[in-house]
Amino acid sequence: MKKAYRVKKNEEFQEIFKKGDSFANRQLVIYSLKKEGQSHFRVGFSVGKKIGNAVMRNQIKRYLREAFHELAPYIEVEYDYIIIARMPTREMGYHEIKSSLQHLLKKTKKIRH
Repeated sequence: MKKAYRVKKNEEFQEIFKKGDSFANRQLVIYSLKKEGQSHFRVGFSVGKKIGNAVMRNQIKRYLREAFHELAPYIEVEYDYIIIARMPTREMGYHEIKSSLQHLLKKTKKIRH
């Protein structure tokens, strides 16, 4: 995923947490904040240390990044997103994580099909 599509700075994360809307299912939490005039969405991922060691956390982030990449043509563009992984993601494979992410995006009405 290109750098322009990422939320990296702590201040940006905090702004999205404070001002954004949140939705959750058992596996993931999604925060979204509308940014007027933005030509593409931006996304940040958070996987806490309680979920596992660095290898496990990085694998979950890779799965989430790839799922977002595949869903990119359908995702609303004027938003910044933060995806937070919950404990059940440890046991999940790529396809399960992708379907969970799809479910959340449909719930937030941020996906077009």
